[in-house]
Amino acid sequence: MSEIAVILVAAGDGARLGAGIPKALVKVGELTLLEHALKNILEVKNLTQIVVASHEDRVDEFSTIAKAFVDGRVTITFTPGGTSRQGSIANALSAVNNAEVVLVHDAARCFTPTSVFDRVAAAVIESGFGVIPVLPVADTIKEVEQDVVLGTVDRTMLRVAQTPQGFRFEELAEAYKSATADFTDDASLMQSTGAVIRAVQGDALAFKITVPADLEYAELLLNSSIEQRTGIGTDVHRFSADSSTPLYLGTILWPGEIGLEGHSDGDSIAHAIVDALLSAAGLGDIGSNFGVDRPEYSGANGSVFIAGALELLAKAGWEVVNVSVQLIGNKPKLSPRRDEVQVALSSLVGAPVTVGATTTDGLGFLGSSEGVAAVASALIQKPKGRL
Repeated sequence: MSEIAVILVAAGDGARLGAGIPKALVKVGELTLLEHALKNILEVKNLTQIVVASHEDRVDEFSTIAKAFVDGRVTITFTPGGTSRQGSIANALSAVNNAEVVLVHDAARCFTPTSVFDRVAAAVIESGFGVIPVLPVADTIKEVEQDVVLGTVDRTMLRVAQTPQGFRFEELAEAYKSATADFTDDASLMQSTGAVIRAVQGDALAFKITVPADLEYAELLLNSSIEQRTGIGTDVHRFSADSSTPLYLGTILWPGEIGLEGHSDGDSIAHAIVDALLSAAGLGDIGSNFGVDRPEYSGANGSVFIAGALELLAKAGWEVVNVSVQLIGNKPKLSPRRDEVQVALSSLVGAPVTVGATTTDGLGFLGSSEGVAAVASALIQKPKGRL
C-alpha cells in the first residue's frame, strides 16, 4: 500500500481576484477556497499527510483554519510560500514525511473531485511515471501575431493541464533540488530532466479560480449543487377548561394565560414547526414520529419535539435554512413577546425563525377565542451534486 502525501499550494496573493486577501482565504459560500480544497483531499485513498504551502505572512491564520477543518483526521503540516510557485513547492517538499507518492495541487482548483486525486495516484503507482490530469481543448485555437491571424492550430493533440499532478516523491524532490530554471508546472520541470509524463482524464470541476468571473461561476456551481425543499405544517389546540393549566407557545411559558389541551403541552407554534420540517424532508409528521401512544411525551415541552425533528433531519442529511410561523387566534397577544419567541426558536432550530400573528375577524372557534392555530413553513437543504 503506497503512502500518499498531498502538497496544497495556497500561497497566492490573489491580486487578479481583487479580494484584498490571499486567494485561499476567499470564501465561496460559507467555506474558504482552502477548506473546499481540503474537503476533497481528505477523502483521498491512502492519504497520510497534507502539506499546505501557505501565504508567507499568514501561516498562523492558515494553520488555525485548516487544523480546525481537518480536525486530526490526517497529519497536516504548514510551510511558508516562496517568491514563486516553484519556490513554494520546494519548501513544501522539504516537509513531506515518508510518502511514496506526492500529489501537487493548487488551492485555486478547490472543487477538484476526490476521484481525480485517486485516478492520478493510481496511475503513478501503476506506471512509475509522472501523471497529470488533462481535458481536451474545446475551442478553436488560432495562431496570432499582433492582430494578424496566421492560421488555425490543430487542437486534436492539445490538452488543458490541471492539478493534482502526481509523481514518485523521491524523483520530484530530486528534480526540484537540481532545477536551474522556473517552470509553470511540475510536469514541465520533470520533463526538463528527461522524465516521461502520462496523462489521465481530468474533470471540469477542476477549473482554476483566478479572476472575479471565476469566483462568480464557483458561487453558481455551489448553489446549483444544493437541493432545497419546502414544507408546511399546521396545528390546532383548544384552550383548557382548567384555568391552572400553563400556556406554552413557541416553547416559552406565558404567565397569566390559560394553557392549551393536548397530550403534550399543546404548543401549536412548536408543533406546526415540527410538521413543516418533517413534511419538507418527507419524514412523516409529528403524529407518526411522536404520537400520543408514547407516554414519554406526555406533557413534554415543544422544544422536545423540535429537537427530535432536527435529529431526524440531520440523519437524513438535511439542514434548516429558515422557518416562518403564523399564529392564528385572538389571544394571547404575540407582539409584546414576538422577539423573545423568535430568539428562543431560532436558537433551538439553529436557523432564523420568524413569527407573525393574525385573527379570523371573529369567525369560527378561533374567532370566539376557544383555541389557537398555527401554520408554519420551512425551507431545508442538503448537497445534491458533486460539490
